[in-house]
Amino acid sequence: MTNKNSDSRIPSSFRDPSGYLFQRDGIIYRQINQVYRENYEHLMTSGLYDTLVKNDLVVTHVESGIQTEAGNNVYKIIKPEKVPFISYPYEWCFSQLKHAALVTLQIQKTALNFGMSLKDSSAYNIQFRKGKPVLIDTLSFEKYRVGEPWVAYKQFCQHFLGPLVLMSYTDVRLNQLLRIYIDGVPMDLASTLLPFKTRLNFSLLSNIHLHAATQMKYEDKPVKPADKKMSNTGLLAIIDNLESTVQKLQWKPQGTEWGEYYSDTNYTQEAVNHKKHFVTECLEQIKPENVWDVGANTGYYSRLAGNKSIPTIAFDIDPAAVEKNYLTCVKNKEEHLLPLLLDLTNPSPCIGWENKERMSITQRGPADTIFALALIHHLAISNNVPLIKIAGFFSKLCDYLIIEFVPKSDSQVQRLLATREDIFPDYTQPAFENDFKEYFNIKQFAKVKDSERILYLMKRKV
Repeated sequence: MTNKNSDSRIPSSFRDPSGYLFQRDGIIYRQINQVYRENYEHLMTSGLYDTLVKNDLVVTHVESGIQTEAGNNVYKIIKPEKVPFISYPYEWCFSQLKHAALVTLQIQKTALNFGMSLKDSSAYNIQFRKGKPVLIDTLSFEKYRVGEPWVAYKQFCQHFLGPLVLMSYTDVRLNQLLRIYIDGVPMDLASTLLPFKTRLNFSLLSNIHLHAATQMKYEDKPVKPADKKMSNTGLLAIIDNLESTVQKLQWKPQGTEWGEYYSDTNYTQEAVNHKKHFVTECLEQIKPENVWDVGANTGYYSRLAGNKSIPTIAFDIDPAAVEKNYLTCVKNKEEHLLPLLLDLTNPSPCIGWENKERMSITQRGPADTIFALALIHHLAISNNVPLIKIAGFFSKLCDYLIIEFVPKSDSQVQRLLATREDIFPDYTQPAFENDFKEYFNIKQFAKVKDSERILYLMKRKV
């Protein structure tokens, strides 16, 4: 028997009495407690689990024979399918959150057909696997009690419906409220921020505005059993209404600075081809296990890795660029590329209880290889980040770095300097190389054709 002390409990997995995740020898396991025994057996024997797996709605798992010292409390240990990268709803674009919401409702409708229901509908229980949203929490189901309302309705509104409506009707950047409110955007806040016209939509009026008013009215009053039971037909009608409402929500990616980047670039076609060739050569040389493209825009260079079946995360600060990238992934059924929102100057932090429930971006690394193409001037000049600090940060994120230096003579840098004083005397190629040599060895470099830009392949010093 392996000693219990060798198990490392996952910090985010502590709220559910049904069980928790832990790690042993680098492998993730889920302990199922005795209290969840009846629900788990129904999930597995009713046909629900098999149906969800068949429709790519839940991660698979196998039952494990490993031993723990949990005593009589443990019912089973299962080993869930590993998700390559854990992302969070405040890192998703509009359509990612929308698709995650629709999958949650599809799972709930499917569960009801097998006599079960989702007991929670947290957006954190959804992850993107092979380009599609999928449920990762096997213990989210409970046996459905006829006449009971959907206990996860409030959570669905706070995690999905409220943020989506805010993104659609007010400002797409309001998904960042999910970084502040870890259990979803409060309904009264969503109601306050939404325009009056949303009150003229019956579904939004009832599911957000009246929902918010009801919560405020009864928040300090004891909960009483409902006098009238809800029929199965009535419950399905609510789910159908939520599904229809979410499906109709729209956001068009337009009007942002980087959404049209590739139509407003100073590269010639020969320069693009040369840059593409350099990156491809580097990938063939180092054969990375995974890639992070920071500043990916719509993912043109990310796909050089993704199309080689290398798991690739395409980070960008611009919601329009990430939206376009994700919709392209969906259209082309790309399984190895995941676009995500990230502000590299203010990356996703540790949040939640003890600052441990949701991991920072650095905790989810390091990546084998990072692309930092046409990015350095934005960090150094637009955001006043010294080159040495950029080098130090990248050294914490990757082993290999494919980076592009854009000199002051470049028209894109001249555009950045047009509206501000040039206070960057150290922003030069020699200074760039000197600072990065503190953390990396330069393996090779090349001047981009028809350009003064320089591409580098670097390896982090051990």
